[in-house]
Amino acid sequence: MELKLSNEKGEAAGQLEVSAETFDAPFREALVHQVVMAHLAGGRAGTKAQKTRSEVAGGGKKPWRQKGTGNARAGTIRSPLWRSGGQSFAAKPRNFEQKVNRKMYRGAMRSIFSELARQDRLVAVEQFGVDTPKTKDLLQRLDELGVNAGVIVVDELDDRLALAARNLAHVEVAEAATVDPASLVGAEQVLITVPAIRRVEERLS
Repeated sequence: MELKLSNEKGEAAGQLEVSAETFDAPFREALVHQVVMAHLAGGRAGTKAQKTRSEVAGGGKKPWRQKGTGNARAGTIRSPLWRSGGQSFAAKPRNFEQKVNRKMYRGAMRSIFSELARQDRLVAVEQFGVDTPKTKDLLQRLDELGVNAGVIVVDELDDRLALAARNLAHVEVAEAATVDPASLVGAEQVLITVPAIRRVEERLS
């Protein structure tokens, strides 16, 4: 299949022949959802921890005798019912990682790139970069290409481009070898260079 190709100034530069296997695959919504959720779950720290009544310091002595005081019976001041007591169902560190095999991951990525192309959210350019690490220059370049927000996918990360984009909340720069499905799905547009396209085809073949 072919994608519309633009030059660095946003002018039409013909058609780019790309792999139909990667950029014209059917959209498998359930698979994409599973892979995206697995990616997001893998980014969770899972370090939350609370103490049970047995782990809270103190409370070893019964605060008052069982009967005759008029108070409710109590065995420890570290009861979950008391202030500064332990937690009834204490959270413990856990691993949220979900297993996704390579075949599933590649299938989901092919579906995502194909759907981006079908929705005209995939903008292919010959090359993309900035001469100086300035946000103003990057915004000007993006405006010429008609891209307001999204992900810039390049073959190799350029320090000047990364510095120019890091102050923009709506623009992300990623390498073709490491771009993740969650960023692609949530992007308004995906700007991708020809070398990055070839890297993606190689990665997902």
